Amino acid sequence: MDTEAVRSFVRAAELGQLQHAADELGVTQQAVSKRIAALERELEVRLFTRTARGVELTLDGQALLPHARSVVANVDRAVAAVRPGSRALRIDVLGLRSAQAVVLHDYWRSRPGTDLDVVTLRVDDPHVAAAAVQAGEIDASFRSVTDPATLPPDVRMIHAFDSPLELLVGPRHPLAAARTLTPPRLRGLRIWVPGIAPGSEWADFYDQLAEAFDLRISSPKASVTARSPPAFWKPYFVGLPSSPV
Repeated sequence: MDTEAVRSFVRAAELGQLQHAADELGVTQQAVSKRIAALERELEVRLFTRTARGVELTLDGQALLPHARSVVANVDRAVAAVRPGSRALRIDVLGLRSAQAVVLHDYWRSRPGTDLDVVTLRVDDPHVAAAAVQAGEIDASFRSVTDPATLPPDVRMIHAFDSPLELLVGPRHPLAAARTLTPPRLRGLRIWVPGIAPGSEWADFYDQLAEAFDLRISSPKASVTARSPPAFWKPYFVGLPSSPV
């Protein structure tokens, strides 16, 4: 179905005259007539009857109008979502179920009028996300960056929130009754963390955590060995200097 034909139908129905619809759409009246005629052929119904004052909707046209308005509105939203300068604020998170996504969802719920798109770049390296910010593909990204000096010069890092870590142990483990733990209490234990991808920001985090507190952290795919003391304990908000934060 030609969405411009649907748009022409909606404007003709709302304005009552093909010429007025054509003027608003920036095309000729003949173009509007052809679009509507093609739509009628596709649907195999008449949408308008002609009157001395212009056009009036048939019963089929009346039934189609609210759905056609929805089609036009959805097309406009789809275009606005990707058109530079008009799209919603686009923010990258590690996953749609991540702590960052929850923070954004809570923000949106408290401000439902906010035009916001939450996306996932599906990359592990925070510097790839920073490059996407610099290129304008996204407006900001929730990432953990250990060294701000490695970011592009026109991208800045702002602390957003602290994300707690949870330790899972068996019911008979000596730490099972503990409500909170400090890293030194984990020294000497074998800590298993699934899904540590080499080069990812969480691999860097666990590297530094293990080095700073002399911990044994392993993964099904990799064993964590750290390089320097931890420079962070939280995700960061990476954004362009001109982006609202």
